[in-house]
Amino acid sequence: MRERTRELHETRLQVVRHLGRAAKYRDEQTGLHTIRMSKIAALLAKGVAMDDEQCDLVLNAAPMHDIGKIGIPDHILLKPGKLDPDEWAIMQTHAQIGADILAGDDSDLIVMAHDIAISHHEKWNGKGYPNNLIGEDIPLVGRVTALADVFDALTSERPYKKAWSVEQAVILIKDESGQHFDPKLVDYLVKKLAQIVEIKDLHTIPATPTTAYGR
Repeated sequence: MRERTRELHETRLQVVRHLGRAAKYRDEQTGLHTIRMSKIAALLAKGVAMDDEQCDLVLNAAPMHDIGKIGIPDHILLKPGKLDPDEWAIMQTHAQIGADILAGDDSDLIVMAHDIAISHHEKWNGKGYPNNLIGEDIPLVGRVTALADVFDALTSERPYKKAWSVEQAVILIKDESGQHFDPKLVDYLVKKLAQIVEIKDLHTIPATPTTAYGR
């Protein structure tokens, strides 16, 4: 029975990884962005007292955060310039689409991936999407993933922008503490910055085309 449970867990992990890979190819993100942000998210999770099992779930569930982009039309998802208001409204639906894709499974991994997909664009001040959640009403795993995702996006080179320096990214993130991001998570990111930079350095390759930060 224990062996069967282990095999089922491994199968679910493989499904999540393959779906994450599908989302990566859909919007042309680099796979290493997903690796970096999920490792950073797991590090942040540890900082807010998640146990080792929960941190491992974050590591494996966070790559699913943008799976809903599979449902966004190419002319919007791959648009090189700024989205107009109608296009932006459609782009925002990727959070709900992702949650719908991941709904209906009661495994801890898929439940967490669902919570991340639906909440990683919520903001601490209630001005995020899709549900305008405020503060601790946002699932902790969503808050963790949001900060990890934004930090890596800011400090990564893309065809439309140069990589921000770590210092520039930290300034913006501090400015957004209590606005976009959970203040406790921002404090912990700053505290563990050396480890986060090490993660980035270990998993960096030249950039490939991707979508803009914040989408």
